Amino acid sequence: MVDISEKREIPRLARAAGEIMLSRGTIEKIKTGTVEKGNVLATARVAAVLAVKKTPEIIPMCHQIPITAIDVDFEIGEEIISAVVEVRTVGKTGVEMEALTGVSAALLTIWDMVKSAEKDESGNYPNTSIQNIRVLEKLKG
Repeated sequence: MVDISEKREIPRLARAAGEIMLSRGTIEKIKTGTVEKGNVLATARVAAVLAVKKTPEIIPMCHQIPITAIDVDFEIGEEIISAVVEVRTVGKTGVEMEALTGVSAALLTIWDMVKSAEKDESGNYPNTSIQNIRVLEKLKG
């Protein structure tokens, strides 16, 4: 782990995003609230928040830092759901890993909640993919 003891505590922000590709039928079920497992986006939002808080337990070299705010937003398209997670802190190191972990957990939760609708006859997921997980913005100071 990198020694950050000499760094100053300053406000920091990171925004990360990613997408999940789904069939149009699954997107419609999410929009109408008819997914068997429940409210997909509400559950994915909670998963993102929990993942942000647990990042140092998942990513071995991440420091435990005080998280001061987490925002999770979704945008639904015809065959895609985009997730954006923004994380803020006042600390000695950035929060981009926390934002990336939050996005990843949100998208994985969506997949888990709709996997029965996405499976083909063989039990595979030919139209489902998670993609473009990336840091959109990182600010400090």
